[in-house]
Amino acid sequence: AAALAAFYRQIPVGHVEAGLRTGNIYSPWPEEMNRRLTGRLATYHFAPTPLARQNLLAEAVSPDNIIVTGNTVIDAMNYTVRGEQFVSDELQQVDFSHRVIAMTCHRRENYGEPMRSIFTAVRRLALDYPDVEIVYPVHLSPVVRDTARELLGGVPNIRLIAPLDAVDMHRLMARSYMVMTDSGGIQEEAPGLGKPVLVMRDTTERPEALAFGTVHLVGTDYDKIVNEVSTLLDDAVAYDKMSKAVNPYGDGQACRRIADVLANKETNRYDVK
Repeated sequence: AAALAAFYRQIPVGHVEAGLRTGNIYSPWPEEMNRRLTGRLATYHFAPTPLARQNLLAEAVSPDNIIVTGNTVIDAMNYTVRGEQFVSDELQQVDFSHRVIAMTCHRRENYGEPMRSIFTAVRRLALDYPDVEIVYPVHLSPVVRDTARELLGGVPNIRLIAPLDAVDMHRLMARSYMVMTDSGGIQEEAPGLGKPVLVMRDTTERPEALAFGTVHLVGTDYDKIVNEVSTLLDDAVAYDKMSKAVNPYGDGQACRRIADVLANKETNRYDVK
């Protein structure tokens, strides 16, 4: 909406995280199509990775207007994870001397049976590993909250808490053993903290993370979720392989690169090597 409004006023648009694609307009929904629409309106395309740049080139975006910057979320985490103190009272009660799994689950395409499958697998894992605590900030959607209470409520080592702001979420992930998520941004954030990520989706617009081994795509399949989490809890070699993989999403200098582009008044072209 902001990009379209700017276009109507003939104001140049800079698109951060440009070029993320799954190839399926309904997954993630509505982000995939929102990104494509914004891309048609943008003047500056700030692609986080070379692969995102290739996606834009395939859509006939001029190479002069694409700048590979890394992702701004990596920059943000340089600040958010500096302290360990939580704002959330609920997080202050978590015992991090035990292994903690940080979890998010909220995607619309997972509503219904896919989400029930995820939560049933999580319940099984909590019962199989009573020494592990699963911390789940529950989305405000009534569909998510009702299903979470039904399938995860009452399990002693599953902590259902209120949604978190970015600072608390980053600090929770930084102190956790691993992450389970159907989110998009967390696929970039958690690897930047050296945390293995299991993605509970059938598609991802961040295939670089798959290629580098920082995340595994487990979908919503009960058996695959249980098996993959169990492997990371039981197999130190498998855990180390994921936790020490290189994060492909930048060096924490994306914001500076974007600012430099916008401050350059002479030309729309600005190459970042």
